[in-house]
Amino acid sequence: MNKSYPELPISFEIALEIVNNAVFRQTARHLKNIEVSVLQGTWLGQSYDEIAESVGYAPEYIKHDVGPKLWKILSKSLGEKVNKNNIIAVLIQKASQINSPNDSVTTNPVITESVTGVIPLDSPWYIERYPVESLCYEEIMRPGALIRLKAPTQMGKTSLMIRILHQAQQRCSENQITLIPLSLQRADKSVFTDLDRFLRWFCASIARKLRLSTAVDDYWSDVFGSKSNCTAYLEDCVLSELDGVLILALDQVDEVFLHPEIADDFFTLLRSWYEEAAYGESGNPLWQNLRLIIVHSTEVYIPLDINKSPFNVGLAIELHPFSVTQVEDLAQRYGLSLSPSELEELMGFIAGHPYLTQKAFYYLASQSLSREQLLSTSATDAGVYHHHLHRLLQSLQENSSLRDAYSSVVHSSNPVQLEQLLAFQLHSMGLVILRGNLVVPSCELYRQYFSRSLE
Repeated sequence: MNKSYPELPISFEIALEIVNNAVFRQTARHLKNIEVSVLQGTWLGQSYDEIAESVGYAPEYIKHDVGPKLWKILSKSLGEKVNKNNIIAVLIQKASQINSPNDSVTTNPVITESVTGVIPLDSPWYIERYPVESLCYEEIMRPGALIRLKAPTQMGKTSLMIRILHQAQQRCSENQITLIPLSLQRADKSVFTDLDRFLRWFCASIARKLRLSTAVDDYWSDVFGSKSNCTAYLEDCVLSELDGVLILALDQVDEVFLHPEIADDFFTLLRSWYEEAAYGESGNPLWQNLRLIIVHSTEVYIPLDINKSPFNVGLAIELHPFSVTQVEDLAQRYGLSLSPSELEELMGFIAGHPYLTQKAFYYLASQSLSREQLLSTSATDAGVYHHHLHRLLQSLQENSSLRDAYSSVVHSSNPVQLEQLLAFQLHSMGLVILRGNLVVPSCELYRQYFSRSLE
């Protein structure tokens, strides 16, 4: 039986967000799909039989298993006894507490320093982008999983990556999982000049992290190609030595895009490992223990065979700027109470960019600046973003084509069409939003600052 949501002070989406946040803090996981269905059915006023019919499960399973376990988890997570009869009232009360300025003042963490770079696992400033995290946490546990995280710089990719790794570690016993985060940005430029040299570095980096005794050079053979050597090393010297899952998280993969001479072969290699886990052509089940996370900042602008590319398989996650709801949530965590008009003004200026938003709220919450001062000075060399803006300006000035392209963007009142490579590079820096074949500045802050700096 279909029902519409009842007229309540909060929406089901807000209620679900409250529940998921509470459950995650208590159990380090989000609600399962079946648990969400039971909560949603309860919100709609459905009986257990009606919920069971809507999701295709036996009524006894919903009534005597899923339901009781859900209320037990929620009771522990929300800090009070809840059941099917009172859960709506409890969540409405929780929502009112979150929206109360007096309550937020007493529960906000102490603000000690501005959030920059990767947000630590225990930080209260990390904002979840539901359902992104839960999708990733489930996917990484699948044999042979591949997750692709894409977003411009300083949008939270690495912060999400370390949480995926942490979740996987929490769900497995210590001796059943090995985590290897590997940033390709750490490789010397000379490493990228030759495929054989790059793959030797790649294998050696893995071996060093695992403290393996087998030297890469001793295992490398001139008879076979570099990709074959790398695959054999991973299978014989890494996967065979580990007792369980290996998660290889490759950060800053954009570095490879800059070197077409190795990119095609390297990405073909990653795709072959993914397929080996999925189809098992070699007959070695060890490949199912390999899980890959690929993190990159821009669209794949190099030509790759779609049948050999790792960028069209697995779970694709693209991180976007914070929504109004997420910005409001972060403001409350900082103990800030913004009116709808103030929130709209801030969103119009920095467009929900995670780093820019974190920086703004830090200065507002620490009372270093008023909101008016923040907005009036931010696009100047004396503003709170001056280091960030100077770094971006320096990157633009080092590349005349990129500088001229962005100058045309910020000085235009209409979307601008650029060469594809330039558009992708500016997008990876977080400076533009892609709108089909056109681009616009990603926020008003950048338009104001760079329209003066790139005159």
